[in-house]
Amino acid sequence: MPTPSPLCFSPSQQVPRLLAALLLLAVALLAGCAIAPPRTDDPLQKVNRKVYAFNDTLDKAVLRPAAVGYRKVTNPPVRRSVSNFFTNIQMPITIANDLLQARPSQALGSTGRFLINLTIGVGGFFDPASKMGLPLQTTDFGITLARWGMPDGDFVMLPLLGPSTLRDMWHYPVDGYFFDPLSIIARTHYFNYGQYYLPQVLYVVSMRSQLIDAEGFLQTAYDPYAFLRDAYRQRRLYMLYDGNPPADVIEKLQGVDQPGFDPDELLEQQKQWEQQHADSKSAPAKD
Repeated sequence: MPTPSPLCFSPSQQVPRLLAALLLLAVALLAGCAIAPPRTDDPLQKVNRKVYAFNDTLDKAVLRPAAVGYRKVTNPPVRRSVSNFFTNIQMPITIANDLLQARPSQALGSTGRFLINLTIGVGGFFDPASKMGLPLQTTDFGITLARWGMPDGDFVMLPLLGPSTLRDMWHYPVDGYFFDPLSIIARTHYFNYGQYYLPQVLYVVSMRSQLIDAEGFLQTAYDPYAFLRDAYRQRRLYMLYDGNPPADVIEKLQGVDQPGFDPDELLEQQKQWEQQHADSKSAPAKD
């Protein structure tokens, strides 16, 4: 029996680190819509699932405990300020890629946001730019390649980094080496004990701490791997089209343009699984 995809579409706006894909859960569940059929274009699925299991194990053993501890020793205003700082310090990635995409107006807006938050926002710990009508818009080298016509290629689950594609994975070395201020500082400064990596560690822990409240979505997903895979593809599609992809592109990704598509059948399968899932949770544990 085919597995119904746990995804539906909602017009929304990368947190490119270990298990950062959990943030996509909120994006994928913002609004109700037609259930999509199971994906068949995942030739690397066997390997991807093993990598996903490795990432999940590592997250539970290391990153999640660190994020929980971080939340215990900080309050929401502090965590918000730390998040604002890292969001702003990485704006040069967006600015550079806006220029590479031949979008000067977007680059100008991102530059203005970066400078306002860097100065009036006290180094980026506050976000006055949003209140001044300069909303956060992000892009990366994967989107740059897409805008110049490169297809996304097969879906890949990267060790430590999470979901990507054969095209999008190139944003890690390119953006990280050329445009990410944290990476540039780390490789151009020498400290005896590697202190230059501390901001990057704090960034990862900060991002992971923001995802704790969304973990329940993943735990109740029909297929967590498929959920993250399809959520990633959906989010990248909306990024590529600035939040407004054409209807035919959405239908192609959802699969509703395929012969034999039956949303009622898929919905019934989803309901059956949810009932089985609820029954297994309520069943008493055996000795």
